[in-house]
Formats: sequence, structure tokens, C-alpha cells
Amino acid sequence: MKLTLAFSMSFACLLLAASNSANAATINADGIKLEQALDRTHVESRWPAGVHVSWETGVPDGKAEHGEGKHTHCSAFVAAVAKQLGIYILRPPEHGQVLLANAQYEWLAERGADKGWQPVSDAERAQHLANRGMLVVATYRNHRDDKPGHIAIVRPSTKTAAQIEREGPQITQAGGTNYFSTSLQRGFAGHPAAWERHEVRYYAHAVEWERAAR
Repeated sequence: MKLTLAFSMSFACLLLAASNSANAATINADGIKLEQALDRTHVESRWPAGVHVSWETGVPDGKAEHGEGKHTHCSAFVAAVAKQLGIYILRPPEHGQVLLANAQYEWLAERGADKGWQPVSDAERAQHLANRGMLVVATYRNHRDDKPGHIAIVRPSTKTAAQIEREGPQITQAGGTNYFSTSLQRGFAGHPAAWERHEVRYYAHAVEWERAAR
């Protein structure tokens, strides 16, 4: 109970700092650490679409893909990064890689708070929290249960409020195309309703950077 209360107070302080910052578009020291951690994933060469991979490393493991279509690994990538940072999000073996993004969307809404995740009100706040070194995910659930959704990590960026309103926060993702850095609008282009209909949801989790750096 004490740990939960302490975490909640710490998270609230981070949110307040983001709100009161005179220049919320700046990236602080923890934001730089997050940026560096995302770059170390080598996401543009790992978690390739259409190939079965080890979810933690993104390296093809030689296993056969099952089911229809070209499988992508957005949710496995997010799970791998979260694990590296000492954070739990729904992942194998609790859920398989197939349709994991949809399941993560539901898990974050229903059970994420139990593991320290908190909802973020909008895209601009999501970008600000990422700039302060919090792990922030952007998640979308497909309207069809048998079709994949999408999930990505909000990447630190100095883009303006106007840019965020126009194209969303900056993200790092695995997907049909893997990006170290792209806009949410571009990264979620395979799911038009996600950005155009404002169906993306954001969640943030504090990172203990001293522990994560060990």
C-alpha cells in the first residue's frame, strides 16, 4: 500500500511538472535517456514484418508464421522495451504475439493501473511526458476482434503544439514499416480511424532510470 501511494504521488508530481513547465517542448536529461534507449533497440533492422521473431530481441527465430496476412510486431517491440526498462505490460507468455496489440489496449484500460500505468489525456501531454523520460505508449484497438490493432512508443521530440495537433506526437515503432522516429499520423496510417477519428489512447509509466541503466 505504501509503495502504491508513493508511486501515485511521484506520478502526480511528474504530471504537475509537465503542466507547469515554462517550455514543455524541451527534452530533459531523462528524456535523452529514453531517446538513447529507443535507439539501442535497432528497431529498423529487428522485428521485421512477415517473419516470426523472438519477441524480446526482435531477431527472427526460424519458426513458421501462422494465420493469414503479413504479421507485424508492434506489440512485441513495446513489450520488449518495457521489460528492458523494468516495466510490465501484457506480453508473452501471458498472451501470444498474435493480436497482442488489441489485448494490450484492453489490458491497459482494465488492469494497467495495477502495474503503474496511468491514462494520459491527450497527444500533447503524451509528448511532454515522454520528453521527461516517462515510458508513454500510444495504443489503438481494431474494431474487429480478428484484425490487429497497433501500439507504439512516444519518442522525445521538440515538436510544437501545432505540429502535434497536425500530425500527432513523435513515435518509435515496429509495424508494417519500422521507424526509429516518425509521426503518429504516419506510423498509424494503416489504421485510418486511429488518428482521423481520435481513437488513439495514451498511457504513461514512470521509469526508474538509475535502475534501468544498470
